Amino acid sequence: MRIGLVAVSAILVAACADTNGQSRPGTATQTTEQVPQNLSSDERALISIVQRVSPAVVGVRTNSGQGSGVIIRADGLILTNAHVVGGSRNVLVSLANGTETEGRVLGMARTVDVAVIDIEGRNLPTASLGDSDVLQAGQSTIAIGNPIGLDRTVTTGILSGMNRTLGIGYEELIQTDAAINPGNSGGPLLNSSGQVIGINTAAVRELPGQGPLAGLSFAIPINLARDIAQQLATDGVYRRPLLGINQLEIDAAMARQFDLPVSQGIIVTGIGAGTPAAAAGMRRGDIITRIDDTPINNGGDLRRFMRTKRPGDVVSVEVLRTQGRARLQIRLGEGVG
Repeated sequence: MRIGLVAVSAILVAACADTNGQSRPGTATQTTEQVPQNLSSDERALISIVQRVSPAVVGVRTNSGQGSGVIIRADGLILTNAHVVGGSRNVLVSLANGTETEGRVLGMARTVDVAVIDIEGRNLPTASLGDSDVLQAGQSTIAIGNPIGLDRTVTTGILSGMNRTLGIGYEELIQTDAAINPGNSGGPLLNSSGQVIGINTAAVRELPGQGPLAGLSFAIPINLARDIAQQLATDGVYRRPLLGINQLEIDAAMARQFDLPVSQGIIVTGIGAGTPAAAAGMRRGDIITRIDDTPINNGGDLRRFMRTKRPGDVVSVEVLRTQGRARLQIRLGEGVG
């Protein structure tokens, strides 16, 4: 069943600003307005975060639409979504001080919807990056972006879940009920300290036959986006390590249904011909429980481990089979994009 998914790429609805005198951003200054004291402590904290982070949120415009981005380095490195830049090599970037400048797309990874843009500048305002591996369901979230051309719109919510997978191939996503609308893509999802914990990427609007849905928004974890951004900024491409398997997570219900020897882990459901897994002798039905010294209890564990590796690395994979345990030495392959 196809999910009615709106990948939150933007639609340009606002009038374009006059760019005849387009200038470079040069040095950007960050101003902070005084926070009223007659507000609650939670309101003051939120306003302070918005004032601190909003100057680092940018608009990204292409010939086909617009989205958002966030400056992560003071010399002009911007993190956004691959679907925001599309096939463009150059984009128009609008800064919080009203300046518009040309941005150069350094690279993109479509499989994880991450792209990196570079603009000329110095001492630009930046957002602080957090740690998405320590997030907990229930904590507060703040999204800042440019939905339908409304610059630096702020929405709030909670972190609803982790390690979500969407049918368009995106995995390990953060789920939040903070409103994410067309134009928010590429903008930051923040924690209550004002740190970037994710890059907003998509929202589920409806399921066929079930009517409209609300509060189902998703972001790419910042640890994943940061690792990929470093590669894109340096090499222009994302080279990811590859095992060459299809897999499912084992849970207690699956273990009971199929009388499996463990209640958690990864079961191999398919192996690509000519892949590293096939060459090492991995079999359909193998249960991966450990790689090197790292326990693999679920898909998130596997993805986090693979993020620490590079193509060509050799890993020791422990699997459970009908005949008992086996150790496979696998030289990781390379996937691009």
